[in-house]
Amino acid sequence: MRAWVVEQPGDAHALQQADLPVPVPGPEEVRIAVRAIGINRADIIQRMGHYPPPPGFDPRIPGLEYAGVVEAAGERVQSRAVGDPVMGLLGGGAYAEQIVTHERETLDVPQTLTFTQAAAVPEAFLTAYRAVFLEGGLCPGQWCLVRGATSGVGQAALQLIRTLGARSIATSRQQQRLDALASTIDFDLGLVDGDNGVAEAVREQTGGAHVVLDFVGAPVLADNLKALRRDGTQVIVGLMGGAKTDINLGALLMRRQRLIAMTMRSLPLERKIELAGMFNDRLLPLFDAGRLQPAVDRVFAFDAAVAAHQYMESGAHTGKLILSLEA
Repeated sequence: MRAWVVEQPGDAHALQQADLPVPVPGPEEVRIAVRAIGINRADIIQRMGHYPPPPGFDPRIPGLEYAGVVEAAGERVQSRAVGDPVMGLLGGGAYAEQIVTHERETLDVPQTLTFTQAAAVPEAFLTAYRAVFLEGGLCPGQWCLVRGATSGVGQAALQLIRTLGARSIATSRQQQRLDALASTIDFDLGLVDGDNGVAEAVREQTGGAHVVLDFVGAPVLADNLKALRRDGTQVIVGLMGGAKTDINLGALLMRRQRLIAMTMRSLPLERKIELAGMFNDRLLPLFDAGRLQPAVDRVFAFDAAVAAHQYMESGAHTGKLILSLEA
């Protein structure tokens, strides 16, 4: 099978196409003929040598997100059959024509979506749902500040917040990106994100956020905590702006605020299976009803992975980038 591998970390040209053996599914695993692959920032960081996959995954092959068709099943598989359309998340290795995964980690593909669209769903919507509603505890009518809302996870969060009855504050460093976002996704309040100027506007216009979903990290932590109400929660899912900063623990304590950090990639199998069940039970019906829709910015052919990484690193995209293996 064809796969993209990184033998030596580096720029986008570190990606090299290789011919590797077809993987064999274990007793409770399925082999999937991949039709589309979602590109994520984690793929870039892994390619550069800074974010290795969890144990058990080939460290040479990037890729967390896929959509395709079951083509083989292990002897104890019960919930999947050859021919089933599926999508899902991996610890790594999705940049390949075929992958294997535990049958219960797979997600049902919404009836309304193509494989290209489906490959844009798992990472964005599972991350956003877990961060905002499971970890953050957002309730109907409450406010959520999405700091960096034009990312794939940010756009998924805005859709989930509106669909599940809460209210959203979207930020971006550029007004034009907020305007473009508003043309496709509904949110209640948009703010241009300066260095540390969001909190005052959030407090003035909403009384403070109940939950902050943050992708930026250190440079905005103090501002985020000021934007939170008492008993509010910040959930950190990215550190694009940096990892180290000072924090006033006294203010955190007196306002009874919570800081939660989470990743999806390193979760144990049992937790991944639990989240897959939640998706199929709670979110799949919303996709089938047309109430949730993945945001795809651009689709690249499988052979164009280098160009796709270069485009992601340019920062010009709004929404997901996809590698397609469909003719």
